[in-house]
Amino acid sequence: MNKGLNRRAGWAFAVLGISALAGCGAPGEGGFGVGDMLLTAGTTQTPPQAAETRDVYCPTVEVIDGGSVIRSGDAGSVRSQIALGDLARECVGQPDGSTLVRVGVEARALLGAGGSAGRYDVPVQIVVKDGSTVFANRSRRVAAAIPAGQTRTTVSIVEEGIVVPASSANTFEIEVGLGARSAAGRRG
Repeated sequence: MNKGLNRRAGWAFAVLGISALAGCGAPGEGGFGVGDMLLTAGTTQTPPQAAETRDVYCPTVEVIDGGSVIRSGDAGSVRSQIALGDLARECVGQPDGSTLVRVGVEARALLGAGGSAGRYDVPVQIVVKDGSTVFANRSRRVAAAIPAGQTRTTVSIVEEGIVVPASSANTFEIEVGLGARSAAGRRG
């Protein structure tokens, strides 16, 4: 009985000792105490990382002039039409003050009276700029496949990794359009 009690007392003393050591190196003093060494299994401490910020300036996505629709065929017999659908953006502030931008574009391919099922090319241009300074001018192509018996389909593109420097983090613009057009003009 006495042997079991001594063992428990030994464990309690060990836990109490480790707890006391963990308290060494008080927070805010900038030191690295014995408790930190026990918790991190070494004598080096990783530097603190600044967190991402999601509450940053994130402008609405504008449509480049003439970039909302592509039609094939003549006015009396449209074969197909590709039109912009939903547009989305996400802006995440980085520790260095820059902003990481992600842009999503949905396009709808529709068959007209003179159209037929098949694959339709959907060219999308995404521009992120501040005045005349362009940070990204990316062109992407996707195929919209309309199967036999159907008259429409939807495709999506997400463009990631666009970095806006800290100097323009509160003044940049996002523009999208169908086709390869100049990013100079836009409509809301």
